[in-house]
Amino acid sequence: METAINVLLVIDGIIMIILILLQSGKSAGLSGAISGGAEQLFGKQKARGIDLFLHRGTIVTAVIFFVLAFVSAYFV
Repeated sequence: METAINVLLVIDGIIMIILILLQSGKSAGLSGAISGGAEQLFGKQKARGIDLFLHRGTIVTAVIFFVLAFVSAYFV
């Protein structure tokens, strides 16, 4: 049981790393450097399409990662 949870933890960690690396930066280019803070503060840009999928996928895999980490620590 402990080995299976650790294998799932490693697989989930790899998937989470891939999802994070596939996401585009919030402030791309020089215009993002100037107005990036205001857009982030007021939230004028909504994520759509693949960016929304990657964002939600990252949240889901992070929650699964923490749950598996707690379960793994419980068995040790």
